[in-house]
Amino acid sequence: MSKPQDRRKAAVAALEQSLGHVFADRELLERALTHSSAGEGARKIRHNERLEFLGDRVLNLLAAEQLMQRHPEEREGELTKRMHALISGEACARVAERIGLSEALRLSGGESRRGGRANATILGDACEALLAALYRDAGLEGTRQVFERIWAEEFDAAATHVGSNPKSELQEWAAQRKLPQPAYEVVSRTGPAHAPTFEVELRVGELDPSRGRGGSRQQAEKAAAETFLTREVRQ
Repeated sequence: MSKPQDRRKAAVAALEQSLGHVFADRELLERALTHSSAGEGARKIRHNERLEFLGDRVLNLLAAEQLMQRHPEEREGELTKRMHALISGEACARVAERIGLSEALRLSGGESRRGGRANATILGDACEALLAALYRDAGLEGTRQVFERIWAEEFDAAATHVGSNPKSELQEWAAQRKLPQPAYEVVSRTGPAHAPTFEVELRVGELDPSRGRGGSRQQAEKAAAETFLTREVRQ
């Protein structure tokens, strides 16, 4: 049976393969992948919160730049709607899942057992930290190339559903069909108080329910609505 450190080493290698970039500064990559919980019981540990601060700015710049290129005639208001969808915590968490960031994370044992690797907030924050690490290791042009590839699905979704609020969209859809209004119920809340994970069940009349997870109740409700719309409406 492989050791945990061997499994994580393989996960980090797979993550770099997904990115198409091997970090020259290994300590920088480790910091980007280290959640603050990993320092529990230790005096000092360099975690990813400062990198997250920088990564948020890198993400905003690259997303805005790409939107300007993709939609040269679009007004600022529409660009802003698309921007919100691209830089949201949910979008960052989805990208993190696609590139395999979850298994490469360094978490405390307790956080891992509480489901931290599936926590949308933890994943989204780590994704931003990873962008910052890329920026410092590969420069702006190298980061831009990686960003355009790993965010491609988010740009495609934003182009199809510009500024879409899935809860509002679902509410309008149900009203048009004279169906009961969507009902959301929290079915579980896990994780610590500072980084909880909510799971919400959504029902619309007698149709099959859907579920969503997120770092807040609002995020989980949006995820459940998005899942429902994808299944029932956007086929």
